[in-house]
Order: sequence, then structure tokens, then C-alpha cells
Amino acid sequence: MRKFVLLGSLFAFAGVALGAFAAHLLKDRLTPEMFSIFEVGVRYHMYHALGLFGVAWLADRYPQSNIALSGWLFAGGIVIFSGSLYLLSLTGERWMGMITPIGGLCFLAGWLWMGWRVWKSA
Repeated sequence: MRKFVLLGSLFAFAGVALGAFAAHLLKDRLTPEMFSIFEVGVRYHMYHALGLFGVAWLADRYPQSNIALSGWLFAGGIVIFSGSLYLLSLTGERWMGMITPIGGLCFLAGWLWMGWRVWKSA
């Protein structure tokens, strides 16, 4: 599925750019706690950007599996989980942390869906 290769590429590009931005421009401007929060966002952002390539490969290998849902869950998780951590660390608005778990649930659901659909398709 080309769309997940494209999404994976764009999200990976953004993850590298945000990581570089943090390392070069934010390290001295954020508290260590807020910098650490930003780094967690980047880490999970990159894990799931790479996961999108796995979704693309599995969608090709198991075309009847409806594995695409995993890709959409990963993409949503990146936006909600990592995005809320980026905003929290940059603004200090603690309420942003209340939506972070929704993104985490998207990640978890994406991995479970992937495993389940491949299991059922094999």
C-alpha cells in the first residue's frame, strides 16, 4: 500500500526533523523534564513511522487482511500521542497530557490489530 509508505516516509522525515530541532534548539531552552517529554514524543513518533512501513509490507503480503486499520491507528497515535507531548513540552500546558493516553491506545490497538489480522490471514 503506497499510502502507508508515503505516510511512513513523511512521518519519519518529521520525526528526524523534530529530533534535530530538539537537540539543537530546545536542549538549552526547556527544563530537563520538558526536554525528556519531547524526546519521548520523538521516540514513539519514529517507532510508529517505521511501523507504517511494516503495515505497507503486510498489506501487500496479506491483501485480504484489512491491515490498513493498523496504519491509520499508528498515524492517529503519532498525531495524538506525540503531538500532545510536543505541545506539552513546548507550552507547559499540563492538560495536554490528559489526551496523550488516547494516542497510546491507538498505538496499542494498531499493534494488536496487526497481529490479529495476520494471524487470521495466515
